[in-house]
Amino acid sequence: MNERLLLDHLLVRGPASRADLAKITGLSKPTVSAALAGMEDSGLVHLAGEVLGRPGPVTSLYDVTAGAAHIGAVDIGRDWIRVAVADLRGRFVGRKDGRNAAKNSEDLVSRVRELAQAAAGQAGLPWTSVITAVVGSPGVYDKDADRMIFAPNLPGWEGSGLGDRLRTALGVDVTIENDINLAALGEHAYGAGHGIANFALVSIGTGVGMGIVVNGELYVGARGAAGEVSFLPAPEPVPADDDTLRHGLTESLAAAPGVVRAARAAGLHLDTAKEVFTAAAEGDPAALEVVHAEGRRIGGLIVAVASVLDPELVVLTGGVGHNLALLGDAITSRFAELGPLRPRVVASTLGDSGVLLGAVARALSQAWDHIFDLRQSGVQPRQSGVQYGMSR
Repeated sequence: MNERLLLDHLLVRGPASRADLAKITGLSKPTVSAALAGMEDSGLVHLAGEVLGRPGPVTSLYDVTAGAAHIGAVDIGRDWIRVAVADLRGRFVGRKDGRNAAKNSEDLVSRVRELAQAAAGQAGLPWTSVITAVVGSPGVYDKDADRMIFAPNLPGWEGSGLGDRLRTALGVDVTIENDINLAALGEHAYGAGHGIANFALVSIGTGVGMGIVVNGELYVGARGAAGEVSFLPAPEPVPADDDTLRHGLTESLAAAPGVVRAARAAGLHLDTAKEVFTAAAEGDPAALEVVHAEGRRIGGLIVAVASVLDPELVVLTGGVGHNLALLGDAITSRFAELGPLRPRVVASTLGDSGVLLGAVARALSQAWDHIFDLRQSGVQPRQSGVQYGMSR
């Protein structure tokens, strides 16, 4: 417990002396010295420098050995797969992005393994140096059935045995989480949601989803489906065929494919939502109308969210959602029409790294728990030759 307490302070504050750590934690100096010595012997901390010029003995500074172990982060989307390897401070040391051209779940798992090994290789590491990996995917993971549900955009991804296939392919402990939930964790740890106790992240891209942070913690609901706003009632008539119901009425209208359909109905011969927003930015009147209508849909969605959650902040992300400069006026006007609930709305600044950063935040917590479980059981890597997390 003393070691974990000291390590947490080093992770947050950076290099510190034994005297500073004793003052911050309230532990005695002998206790701090003994705990640091144990962690230094195991390679978890190291002597980071010395402070000179003060009266008395030279002051030694200790810091976390960030490269003592590594974690994996995976973001699986319909169009892209992104894999990163990070050190114990959460810094990316390797990353590989690749197109998702998989036709079935076996192809997809194979592609994830390929990119994972490439990301580790970029960092000059074997993938076996990774303690644990967190995988972000559209949908909700049903742990009992070992399958994803609500993931219609990924062919074959809703079949059973998904977790086992990923664990076998990656060769490490794997945690599967909804990608938008991880994006919310990424915002809370590194982005616009940092330091904010109650906020919602709304992602509008190839799909529509929401991650919820309540009192500083991710809220997922009773079955993990909290934030599945794609299934909210649509603000406009939508053909209620099987495919629309499978994706959700709101997603069918507001996600990127819906934007493209609206653009074509307006006479624009464009193939992607990105092209629609580019045309709007260039002043095309028809594209501006399509974007304005999309902004009104998003404004209505945010008011629905605000009426239930009362968030301090709403963060917009995704291929469509990040266009707040073009969507903002329509969102604001829709707020005014719907009443007094007008939460502050900002665009995410994490770009395409939001899910990966959330996966890193989740994986770091799991990695440190695992490391200290090993320490409690008496495993000493430098003596046994076993890396942390690699006792299998």
